[in-house]
Amino acid sequence: MNGILTISQLTIHEALRKRVLLAALLLGLAFLVVFGVGFYFMNREVLTTPRGPQTQVQRGLIYIFLTMAGLYAVNFLMVMMAALLPVDTLSGEIRSGAIQSLVTKPLRRSEVVLGKWLGFWVILAGYLLLMAGGVLAIAYLISSVIPPDVWVGLGLMLLEATLLLTLSIAGGTRLSTLANGVMVFGLFGLAFIGGWIEQIGMLFQNETARTVGIITSLLVPSEALWQLAAYNMQPTLMRDMALTPFSPASVPSNWMIVWAVGYTLLILLLGLWSFRTRDL
Repeated sequence: MNGILTISQLTIHEALRKRVLLAALLLGLAFLVVFGVGFYFMNREVLTTPRGPQTQVQRGLIYIFLTMAGLYAVNFLMVMMAALLPVDTLSGEIRSGAIQSLVTKPLRRSEVVLGKWLGFWVILAGYLLLMAGGVLAIAYLISSVIPPDVWVGLGLMLLEATLLLTLSIAGGTRLSTLANGVMVFGLFGLAFIGGWIEQIGMLFQNETARTVGIITSLLVPSEALWQLAAYNMQPTLMRDMALTPFSPASVPSNWMIVWAVGYTLLILLLGLWSFRTRDL
């Protein structure tokens, strides 16, 4: 366990040294500023427009829609971070030969992989807390409205990022940096398209399209996790009447969470096995 913690600390330090976190932090803060300014002026428009919503319930639905739009952007940023941050961590060190300075020490190869995974996971969790917390704080300070079951939604967003992080780490044990990045983004794109095919199939009562979407979600459950997170973070009226693009017509089962956790663990185990059997 000490070896895993040591590698995770080194991983976080390396990310700081490369200024990856600094760049992500600055861009994240810029996004929060833009979101805050936009939310402020939209709120002023809602309150002053004569034809605007007249009841508190109607205003609340608009505020939650704006908040969900911000969280959707945060989810995309998390996907980018999960895919790109660790994409070079193993493949680059294997290519440069730097990995040999680690595996020749009294460390198991599994400790190297798990330590890097843990270090990047801590970074992702902190980034989600900063970005999603910033969006929710801005929305609450301006409108005094916050989505329901927000902790459930944030947990599912973190699980989605963890899944993609694990795919990136596992892919780096065998693929080059470029091939690994293409693989992770390709799988995410497959899940994204499959999720929309499922939603469209549900709207038009097309069972074939819906089945294709479900199969895609089982192959890569990242988009299904976001759909379930969005469903939980909306009031019953908004999600049941599909008032926004974030109201899924086909809601993933809670069993998808179990599948996503098992999927992530399986990919992590495959990554450990792949790195342990690779000739360095």
